[in-house]
Amino acid sequence: MNFAEEDLIRLGVALIVGGLIGIEREYHGKAAGLRTMIMICVGSTLFTIISGRIGNTGDRIAANIVNGIGFLGAGIIFREENRVKGLTTAATVWAVSALGMSIGAGHYDIALVGFVFILSSLLLLVGFAERVQRMNQFRDYKIVTAFHNKTLNQYERFFEECGLSPKRGQQQRIGTEIIGHWRVYGSESNHEKCINRLLNDPEVKEFTF
Repeated sequence: MNFAEEDLIRLGVALIVGGLIGIEREYHGKAAGLRTMIMICVGSTLFTIISGRIGNTGDRIAANIVNGIGFLGAGIIFREENRVKGLTTAATVWAVSALGMSIGAGHYDIALVGFVFILSSLLLLVGFAERVQRMNQFRDYKIVTAFHNKTLNQYERFFEECGLSPKRGQQQRIGTEIIGHWRVYGSESNHEKCINRLLNDPEVKEFTF
């Protein structure tokens, strides 16, 4: 067995890099945390080391790593209420795999720069992303009210008065009632203002947001 000292160093670096990013994910309670990130980074490094020893099939092994990580990342993404969650963690899984491949190939300079960029994005851009989200976000509204002529237009004008931009979805009339669905875009403060007014509207029989 020919296990070079350089291979051991590469695996050790992969463990540290994957562990540091995993700590950040674990701290924020994400699905792919410390152990997952270590396994991804070390595993990608191992595959890259092996592909280098095999020879001509190295490019195919690298391509299969990317495909495999893609399936793993897809399993992390899910929909909860009105939001899609897990996208950042899935992207982190993909990026950590790239770091592992760089380390396995011995390109420590590329891996170091990539590691700094990835970890900085995860740590430093959280507050900025939250501020951007508060400036413009969408919510799905469902309103049940008594049917009158121009009922839907009335609520759409109301949304616009609150500084929101509605996109009409499925509408359904049942007897004397009408059920309206909208995807509404706007700032968090405008959403809260609109929601408070609708919750206190006596004509609204049911309101989901």
